[in-house]
Amino acid sequence: MAVIAGNWKMHHGPAAAVGFLSDFEIGSLPSAHELIVFPPTASLHAVASSDRRDARLQVGVQNIYWEAAGAFTGETSAPMAADAGASFALVGHSERRHVFGETDEDTRRKVEAAVRANLVPVLCVGETLDERRAGRVEQVILRQLDAALGGLRAAKRFLVAYEPVWAIGTGETATLADAASAHGSLRGRLAEAMGVASSATVPILYGGSVKPANAAELMSAADVDGVLVGGASLDPASFREIVDAAG
Repeated sequence: MAVIAGNWKMHHGPAAAVGFLSDFEIGSLPSAHELIVFPPTASLHAVASSDRRDARLQVGVQNIYWEAAGAFTGETSAPMAADAGASFALVGHSERRHVFGETDEDTRRKVEAAVRANLVPVLCVGETLDERRAGRVEQVILRQLDAALGGLRAAKRFLVAYEPVWAIGTGETATLADAASAHGSLRGRLAEAMGVASSATVPILYGGSVKPANAAELMSAADVDGVLVGGASLDPASFREIVDAAG
């Protein structure tokens, strides 16, 4: 099974998002594979409710707040996201951590909020270039995973996405060895926390300058169960090529 997820970030308003659905063809996607898009919050309901959306294309929210309701201007709660049609929730994306200052404690609260709202959390972890150069890759990504493990273990289902920060939007991509090493560390920690059999059912995705040209190779790396795609998911044709690369 492979999971192919597209994070549209702050692109595609409601009209453009529905236009994407009109132009995107899933084709002969194997039934074991999963396909998810994360539109911006303003487009979430438009995508989820559109009659142009193939039923196999699932929908997630890019960010949630941990409170269910209240005086939190500009935030979206997990129950609101679910009501708008989301089934998944990204938590701890590198841009949330490094642009907006989200902490490991914040990700813990958001994972727990997603679980309470019956959303499937997709926890993002990854190191900066300085952390990689300092030989701290495993230390950083396991710390980020450990912070949210309590909530993740309470979930009926969850995903993890390894996204080296230095490879996002830069054109740089982790080597197969880089990806396999990081994913192996994450799988090992999950096995310690949940047991080998349960940990094997958790999809671990790779994210970081995934393109049609490198998607198949990345998904061939050990413990890589799919990809979290940024810019290449904005164009229906390139996203379809990545879907096809999953086999």
